Amino acid sequence: MTITDISDQQLKARHRTLWASGDYPAVAELIGSLGRRLVEAVPISAGPRVIDVAAGAGNVAIAAADAGAHVVATDLVPELLAVGESSAGDRSIVWRTADAEDLPFAEGEFDCAVSCVGVMFAPHYERCAVELIRVTRSGGRIGLINWTPAGFIGQLFSVLKPYAPPPLPGAQPGVLWGDVDHVRALFGERVTDVEARTESVTIDRFDDGAAFRDFFKAHYGPMVATYRGLADDSTRTAALDAAIAELADEHITDGTMQWEYLLVTATVV
Repeated sequence: MTITDISDQQLKARHRTLWASGDYPAVAELIGSLGRRLVEAVPISAGPRVIDVAAGAGNVAIAAADAGAHVVATDLVPELLAVGESSAGDRSIVWRTADAEDLPFAEGEFDCAVSCVGVMFAPHYERCAVELIRVTRSGGRIGLINWTPAGFIGQLFSVLKPYAPPPLPGAQPGVLWGDVDHVRALFGERVTDVEARTESVTIDRFDDGAAFRDFFKAHYGPMVATYRGLADDSTRTAALDAAIAELADEHITDGTMQWEYLLVTATVV
């Protein structure tokens, strides 16, 4: 086993632990409408075989199944899939632990490949792009929703960065998937009919920045991990508390927030 292999295993183990911490399904409930939005945009209807990559608790998988598709929901974190499976009832969904960078499926096995704020958190973007295309048949569709760098969640990651542990070698900033030029470059000439638009999801859960901070501090894996790393430093913890609350306050108007994302659809050549 090479040093690169060991580093990659460490990176994946860290990602798995990070997203299993907290309670991500509670966060996913806030953006449940994005699953339906992506299904509408692709579009997905009755009949096709769909893979939801980095599915988390299955916002898109469940929406696609409700539209009549046969769905395979994959994620690196089995704990998240277990939550999705428990809430999916008898829908036509297979839940399978799998790495977005090395999907255990045949070439062209699916009619559609989708991901909603999922693949953006896998460390190696080029591998993800290759896999999304590989498992989708020629003429099949790809649909992605990812947070933009300039939107609220992108700004939140910037606030967290100085307080978080340094990324392991090879990890890339997730919000690059929210930059349309970056996504076009990743897929290149392997796709056509690329459509990209910036939209936002309305969040009406939080009265003020402190309420947002306390909810995410308790439930959102990346934030949970960051605060754990600061456990013995009360000064930096207080500074991060203040910075997150201030940022959220700037984005709350009359009890609502707008979280910006990039929606991309394309056809595999």
